[in-house]
Amino acid sequence: MTDANLDKPAAAVPASRSLLNGDERTKKREAAEKRFQYYGMAAICTGLFFLVVLTVSIVRSGLPAFTNAVVAVDFSLSQEEFDAAEGQLFKTKAYQGLFNTALQNKLTEAGIDVAFDDKAIERILGKTGGTIREYFRENTDDIGSPVMFELAASSRVDGYFKGRVTRDTLVDSRFLELNDLDIVDAMAEAGVLKTAFNWNFITGADSGVDNPGGAGIGASVVGSFFMMLVVLFLSLPIGVAASIYLEEFAPQNRFTDLIEVNISNLAAVPSIVFGILGLAVFIQFMHLPQSAPLVGGLVLALMTLPTIIISTRASLQAVPPSIRDAALGVGASKMQAVFHHVLPLAMPGILTGTIIGLAQALGETAPLLLIGMVGFVARGYPDGLIAGFTDPNSAMPAQIYTWASRADVGFYEKAWGGIIVLLIFLLTMNTIAIILRRRFERRW
Repeated sequence: MTDANLDKPAAAVPASRSLLNGDERTKKREAAEKRFQYYGMAAICTGLFFLVVLTVSIVRSGLPAFTNAVVAVDFSLSQEEFDAAEGQLFKTKAYQGLFNTALQNKLTEAGIDVAFDDKAIERILGKTGGTIREYFRENTDDIGSPVMFELAASSRVDGYFKGRVTRDTLVDSRFLELNDLDIVDAMAEAGVLKTAFNWNFITGADSGVDNPGGAGIGASVVGSFFMMLVVLFLSLPIGVAASIYLEEFAPQNRFTDLIEVNISNLAAVPSIVFGILGLAVFIQFMHLPQSAPLVGGLVLALMTLPTIIISTRASLQAVPPSIRDAALGVGASKMQAVFHHVLPLAMPGILTGTIIGLAQALGETAPLLLIGMVGFVARGYPDGLIAGFTDPNSAMPAQIYTWASRADVGFYEKAWGGIIVLLIFLLTMNTIAIILRRRFERRW
């Protein structure tokens, strides 16, 4: 008996159904995948383009704040001139007259003859007599020896030296006159006026609305540092403790569900709402000092707590349940399992979330507006550790906002420079977060 089917030829597989030759539907899917990849690459390139544009704009606008025009003059004061200046009624004016004479001699030695008066030098350099007087009073051994003085030029002279101010745009005022630019050009030709690194911008304090050239961000950096200490020592232990309780020990009921929902909602509340809360509770009710880093740190700690709690809970949830089961299986208590096994494994995520929360708090301005840190102008450093928390001070974002709101164009340059300093701090904190995560990260 034979099988009739063996004599029939096998049906040929259509070429369009071959695995080597895709049909139209397969080609359409592959084309769609290619288009999606191109869309993703285009999105990444667009984001990188705007990031580069933003970075270049910030650096180009802010770098001039780190340099300033200075007048460098070798000045020698004899003992007779020192005694004569100290014996006069207007001592500062006497010292300034001596310096102006030395400056004029410097230009004469360079072969430059230019007519200038004391008022013009005062508009170009400000009142230099006080600086010279204080120096020789503190350094009496330098009397009779040549001393190199590098005195910062005024804001408008600095702007003229950097190209921000031109002869066509300059209008005669009490700050600078058009004829003064002839003296400025003569100083630059003689090598007396030059550009130097502006250390005062890094270490100095705000100088008021009429002197953008002397403004510095150093005092504001100190204020932000004390605020971050308050935020760190309050938000980290409270946030981690609340996260551990809610994730590991709290019973699942409506009350804990309500707490979790409110924590998530607080993370989305605008920061200015926390500023209103700080104004009402810490200043008006508790009568804490206004514009103090202590109050700013308390407000920012309230704002940072939801971020730390959410990130810490996510880190605890990422620890495999087998770690807890193994610890409980060998006789550990619930607390021992959490603190000896779960918490060390979740530490990289906790530290990362904490530093990111601190970086977010470092750049906040709105809460500081309402507690007065923008209206207060910090003119110096705090006297001690306790004063750093309780004395009025400013912060970096508040100082940048203050500079940007002033009318003088020179303050815009300072504001951009302050943004660079703030970004350096933020990048440093995020880099520390990455390093800590890599350092403590464990794989299983």
